[in-house]
Amino acid sequence: MTLTADLFWSFRSPYSYLATRRYRALTEEHDLMVNLRPVYPLAIREPAFFERNHPNWLRYTFTDMFRVAQFHGIPFGPPKPDPIVQNVITREIADEQPYIFRLTRLGQAAARRGQSLAFCDEVSRLIWGGAENWHEGDHLAGAATRAGLELAELDAEAVEDAEALDAEIASNQAALEAAGHWGVPTLVFDGEPFFGQDRIEMAVWRMQQKGLAPR
Repeated sequence: MTLTADLFWSFRSPYSYLATRRYRALTEEHDLMVNLRPVYPLAIREPAFFERNHPNWLRYTFTDMFRVAQFHGIPFGPPKPDPIVQNVITREIADEQPYIFRLTRLGQAAARRGQSLAFCDEVSRLIWGGAENWHEGDHLAGAATRAGLELAELDAEAVEDAEALDAEIASNQAALEAAGHWGVPTLVFDGEPFFGQDRIEMAVWRMQQKGLAPR
């Protein structure tokens, strides 16, 4: 019997990126379906979060995400550009956000097709894997193709059906909170949340108790 789980995820989260290829590999190796459900990042939902955080938070996060990438042998580099336009000194979030709304709506459009795990994995490899100007040229089109999708089709839907997509994204956030967490990445399996890229092994352990089997 195929097991299913929901993965709540954000394009701006480095830890989401660091978890995604491992969850994708898990679905390729086991009888498991992971439904990736994109949400808007804290920078959109709670812009003041960064301004009120401890001064050491950002420095530690940068140290840790590079360390995690090195530990797992995952290519990693600061996004160029950042999916969120933000003043790195003041931490202020800009009013104009040219990237994150398009990206998240594309992710949700892919979710409608059951392809969000593959699509978001491929796109996040560009954003967080060191690709320069990932938003230009044929970078995103190539990522969509590798996920079995067409970027032009997704982009058209993201524009024409933006309001409905945003409602679905808000529903994803509500489902995440109803499951008992608020951050990403969070995998919810059988009603139990597993927050963070460092809980994958524990999530697998729980799935094995429920009959997770190799393909």
